[in-house]
Amino acid sequence: MKDFETRLTEIRRDLHRHPELGFQETRTKAFVADHLRALGLEVHEGAGVVGVLRSGGGNKAVGLRADMDALPITETSTHDHVSTAPGAMHACGHDGHTTMLLGAAEQLARDPAFDGTVVFLFQPNEEHGLGARAMIDEGALERFPIDEIFAIHNLPGAPVGQVSTRAGIICNSETLFEIAVKGRGGHASMPQVGVDALTVGAEIVLALQTVVARKLAPASGAVVSVTEFLTDGQRNVLPGHATLKGDFRARSLEDRIAIESFMRQITQGVAAAHGITAEVTFDTQFVETINAATPVEAVYRAAEAAGCPLIRDRAPMSFSEDFAQFSAAVPGCFLLLGNGEAGACGRPLHASDYDFNDALLPIGANFWVQLVKDRLPVRKDTL
Repeated sequence: MKDFETRLTEIRRDLHRHPELGFQETRTKAFVADHLRALGLEVHEGAGVVGVLRSGGGNKAVGLRADMDALPITETSTHDHVSTAPGAMHACGHDGHTTMLLGAAEQLARDPAFDGTVVFLFQPNEEHGLGARAMIDEGALERFPIDEIFAIHNLPGAPVGQVSTRAGIICNSETLFEIAVKGRGGHASMPQVGVDALTVGAEIVLALQTVVARKLAPASGAVVSVTEFLTDGQRNVLPGHATLKGDFRARSLEDRIAIESFMRQITQGVAAAHGITAEVTFDTQFVETINAATPVEAVYRAAEAAGCPLIRDRAPMSFSEDFAQFSAAVPGCFLLLGNGEAGACGRPLHASDYDFNDALLPIGANFWVQLVKDRLPVRKDTL
């Protein structure tokens, strides 16, 4: 029989070769469900996959979550497990997250010395912030009640296996915005006759940079980014309409509300100065991810017991995480696990040549097992 690390590497690379986008994880879900059934777990398939492992008569239940979806990115890697799906790749390490949790399920199923229940939640569509809510809405937390929930995300650029987290805010919210500028188009040779929506839009883009720089506290951690600028102009036609799209990140509900207010004021003020109108719409797709103190302390203990380098009270991450929906419903902890500093493993998340570090697979699986040992008592009949 192949050793544990080799089996995990083969699983991860198979998942990497066959990435699936959010809510399209058909093969991945079947793969995960079949693997869990082979281990003897109770398996439920819905929006995602839930595996249940009970041992002893204890009433406490712990949830462990992994995400399964890929990104709409064309992979530029040259390794032998490159994506076979055109325009899709695992550029965020969800293939590794899924594999580590499958590895933990294998170890716990073969040595269920704990007293209680472990619920393995394999979530779809994390990248668009829709998968956790889909699982919650279909009753995952009601059918499989848990006392705490935990999630791991790899962190490129950090030493392999380094655990870092904090109590309180750990990941920013993300709010999408769209600004519709309604000008008056005209001939490029006579700009004075109309109102060039492109020029007004450009003023708005620059003015929005003052929201974080001048409207919020310096340590707010907020980010406002305009990522698309679309117009109906042509080579000799000044645009009458412009659409700006982007997102902003915040670390508190109060800042989120304030940013929306400031963006509306700025947009409408710039438009009014040119005698036209502009409308702003917002869509918060990720809320702030908040870690509870008790689960965080449990992660610290498990990291030390597993021999993982540990950073306590790390700085919050500016990215957003769909785990926020779970940790808003149940006390939880989202933690980072170092993916390495060199080569593809050190490339930024969402880079087209990023790759998950296979050396991290047994480390992550063993960490999950150690965490379960910390949260669920040892069965008396195994002492």
